[in-house]
Amino acid sequence: MSTIKPAEDIEADPRVKAVFDDIRAVRKSDFVNNMWRYLAFDPALLERTWAEVKAVIATPSTLDPLVKEMLYIAVSVTNGCSYCVHSHTAAAKAKGMTDAQYGELLAIISLAGKTNQLATALQLPVDAVFDAERAKP
Repeated sequence: MSTIKPAEDIEADPRVKAVFDDIRAVRKSDFVNNMWRYLAFDPALLERTWAEVKAVIATPSTLDPLVKEMLYIAVSVTNGCSYCVHSHTAAAKAKGMTDAQYGELLAIISLAGKTNQLATALQLPVDAVFDAERAKP
């Protein structure tokens, strides 16, 4: 269950409508998902969050759009965010992620979780060669 209820006429606020229109334009879809619909209770928060998502995820960069979605899946799994796991898995599939790639991604996520827990339990010191401040040029 959500902690708030979205407004009845959610796009009555011109700031919300402007963000929703931009989401539709950038994503080339009429669909505005619940993340944005529920964030619209606070137009300033909605605007800031969309601006950051647009800059990092929707803007072409050195990372392929599929890679960005797969990274988002990995972080969402780690953070336990079911909504984001579902949303970004759908987005990754829409960007061409295959079942084989998804399987490999899950293998990496689970392996990283295991080795992170082992390193944490053992309180391993960081090797000098991995430390940018101590590594020799």
